[in-house]
Amino acid sequence: MCNNNRPIADQLKTHGTVTKGGSALSRYQNVVVGSKSLRTTFYHECCMLLGPMPGAAGLLLRKAFWPRLFGKCGNGVVFAANIILRHPKRIHLGDRVVISEGCILDARNEKTDEVIVLADDVILSNNVMISCKNGTVKIGARSGISAQTIIHSTQGNPVYVGSDAIIGPRCYIVGGGNYHTDRLDVPMWRQGIKYDGGVRLEDGVWLGANVTVLGGVTMSAGSVAAAGAVVNKNVPARAICGGVPAKIMKMREKISVEKKP
Repeated sequence: MCNNNRPIADQLKTHGTVTKGGSALSRYQNVVVGSKSLRTTFYHECCMLLGPMPGAAGLLLRKAFWPRLFGKCGNGVVFAANIILRHPKRIHLGDRVVISEGCILDARNEKTDEVIVLADDVILSNNVMISCKNGTVKIGARSGISAQTIIHSTQGNPVYVGSDAIIGPRCYIVGGGNYHTDRLDVPMWRQGIKYDGGVRLEDGVWLGANVTVLGGVTMSAGSVAAAGAVVNKNVPARAICGGVPAKIMKMREKISVEKKP
C-alpha cells in the first residue's frame, strides 16, 4: 500500500486548479502567471503579445520588456519567438542565456522561488521543454540543450545538469517518472509518484541523440551516453555507456599532449 499521500494531493490540486474553483481569471493566474496581482497579470499578458513577433523587431522588444517577468534575468539574454512561460517569477536566468524558438519553461512549484535556474551562457535549442511539477531544474554554465529535449522534474525529485554539459537532440531526462503500482484496486495515478532522488548529470557529461536518463541516476563528470541509450543506473566518471538498458562499454583515456619545442 502506498504510504505517500502528498503526491496524490498535489495532483488533485493541480487538476482542480485547471478545471474548477474560482473564476477563469483566478485559474489562469494560478496556472500560468503565478501571481494574483492584476498588475503582474496585465504586464504578463502584454509581454506575451510580443511572443510570436518574428525578426529583429521581436527580438528587440522582448529584450526590452521580458526581463522584468523573471525572478532574475542577466545581461544579454536572447528570447526567440513563440516561447511559452509558466510562473516566470520562479525562473532565474544568468548572463547571455539563449532561449530558442518554441521552448516551454514551466516553473510551477509554490515551495520555492528558484524552480528553473539557467546559469551563464546556457543555450536551449528549438522546442526544448523544461517542466516542473513541484520539482526543480538547474543547469550549469555553458551547457547546451539540443532541440526537442524534455527535462521533467516532479514531486521533489530534482534534475541537475552541471557546467559544460552537452545534451543531444530529443533526449528525455526525468526525475520522479515512476508511479507506485502496488495496489490493483486504485488507479496508478492516485497511488502517487515514487521518490527516486532525481537526476544528476555532473560537469562535462555528454548525452547523444535520443538518450533517456531515468530518476535516481547520477552520471559522473565527463561520462558519455551513446545515442539511444536508456540510462537507469549510475555511470562513473569518464565512462562511455550505451544500450537498453545502458552498460559501460569503455572508459575515456587520458591523452598526453606533447609540447612543441
